[in-house]
Amino acid sequence: MARTRSILADVSAGISELQKNPLAVLQQGHGAPVVILHHDEPAFYAVPAELYEMLLEKLEDVELAELVRKREKQPEIEVDINDL
Repeated sequence: MARTRSILADVSAGISELQKNPLAVLQQGHGAPVVILHHDEPAFYAVPAELYEMLLEKLEDVELAELVRKREKQPEIEVDINDL
């Protein structure tokens, strides 16, 4: 039975096209991810460095926000800077 998978990019390229000219494939996405297909199935996404860095920052923000939500109901502890 054939498996259906979503393609989460507007631009796609085959593995052989990627092998011939990786930067040209990435440039086709104009800053957005490019899905790399293998036998007409998504194998992986090629993501420009700038976008990858932005995604990592967003993930870090989400993790920090979750940590803040977990800690916001904890009791406060008074600390005097001179005692440290």
